[in-house]
Amino acid sequence: MFYTIDFNKIDITNAPPETEPERQYYFIAKCREYVQKKREELGRPLLCCIKTFGCQMNARDSEKLIGVLEAIGYQQVDTEEADFVIYNTCTVRENANLKVYGRLGYLKNLKKKNPNMKIALCGCMMQEEKVVEKIKKSYRFVDIIFGTHNIYKLAELIDIHLNSEKMAIDIWKDTDKIVEELPNERKYPFKSGVNIMFGCNNFCSYCIVPYVRGRERSRKPEDIVHEIENLVADGVVEIMLLGQNVNSYGKNLENSITFAELLKRIEKIEGLERIRFMTSHPKDLSDELIEVMKESKKICKQLHLPIQSGSSRILKAMNRHYTKEQYLELVKKIRGAVPDISLTTDIIVGFPGETQEDFEETLDVIRKVRFDSAFTFIYSKRTGTPAASMENQVPDDIIKERFDCLLAEVQKISAELTGRDIGKIEKVLVEEENTHQKGFVTGRLSNNILVHFEGKKELIGKIVSVKLEEAKGFYYIGTLSSTV
Repeated sequence: MFYTIDFNKIDITNAPPETEPERQYYFIAKCREYVQKKREELGRPLLCCIKTFGCQMNARDSEKLIGVLEAIGYQQVDTEEADFVIYNTCTVRENANLKVYGRLGYLKNLKKKNPNMKIALCGCMMQEEKVVEKIKKSYRFVDIIFGTHNIYKLAELIDIHLNSEKMAIDIWKDTDKIVEELPNERKYPFKSGVNIMFGCNNFCSYCIVPYVRGRERSRKPEDIVHEIENLVADGVVEIMLLGQNVNSYGKNLENSITFAELLKRIEKIEGLERIRFMTSHPKDLSDELIEVMKESKKICKQLHLPIQSGSSRILKAMNRHYTKEQYLELVKKIRGAVPDISLTTDIIVGFPGETQEDFEETLDVIRKVRFDSAFTFIYSKRTGTPAASMENQVPDDIIKERFDCLLAEVQKISAELTGRDIGKIEKVLVEEENTHQKGFVTGRLSNNILVHFEGKKELIGKIVSVKLEEAKGFYYIGTLSSTV
């Protein structure tokens, strides 16, 4: 955390400022007063807990929310038996929604035991109007509801709820606002996600994300570079650049800039060792970006490149804007420039109208590309998307059969690729103590594969050289060579 605001010096007797982030500093100061009084009344600290569902964008949002709560005076814990609980929700698949509804029943019982408890719901699921209506009707014990566009307003929404003692709801349909310089609390001191853009303009026919996260809006490059410089000064050696489609970064800025150009600027930051990014849409991955990846000393040798389907016919119905052949040609270009790159992907099984021939095309791509790993999903109908009303929805039993077949093929190829780097000495970012073997630590290679090796916890956060001795499924056992 590198903001330097003394909230005790903010005058909360005046009206709140109109400008951001000063307005939120004001409400953080007001909420601090409430927490302090409640802490004295109860004779103990007030605890908070955030449960994150979904993608790394949500995980990064949760770090910001925790930062605000800690600035207010809450102490973070892992258990939901806390005084303030936030569910940061996902709605990409229906199961994500059902999971949240199930957990709310558990929170209701906890709130009966602790009348001081506050419950907030935010994230993509809250951007669905029918969801908010259901919560208002069936989950009246929830205190605060907000969406994806206004997470920076958490302290203000807490203040609104405290003053009204009613459910505070603040959902925006869309926005072009980006508020910088607010508290955030990183999960890891040595690595961090960095949002470079928000929203999505692609409108894949199966995907609800553009409807819940809004249109694309890119952060200014100087703000991104400034944030990363501050992170590096605070001990970060690896950053993950985040966006729904990082390859289209910069298109809506007044002074247009490409994602490749942004990467060049970030690479110049002294002290930064590793750069990762996701997600890359194949239709926007440029030759310029491939060249930057080839020449870079800091960009990790891993690329997540979702294909979704190997059938050009299904890809057109998905509104993906590329064909099977174009995807394979792109992979050929990438591997030609960066031969040792690790490629991962996303695949959907059972999209409406998918035939056995279409599915065989997907298997063909899997066999030709030989992905290191793939996230495989059963198509989930999301109300409000074009695919939800398409004819020829695939029967569940056929989807299950195809899914099992795909998973088996992906795992077979991954197992064949495992161990190809045995005997090499590679750089590893040490992330944590190994929970299964005492005296061992765990880290990640540039290609994101895990390595376990004997080492002291003092190595955590450092990049060290490790000899890869043995492959065990999807990870390596190694021995420490020398510290970098």
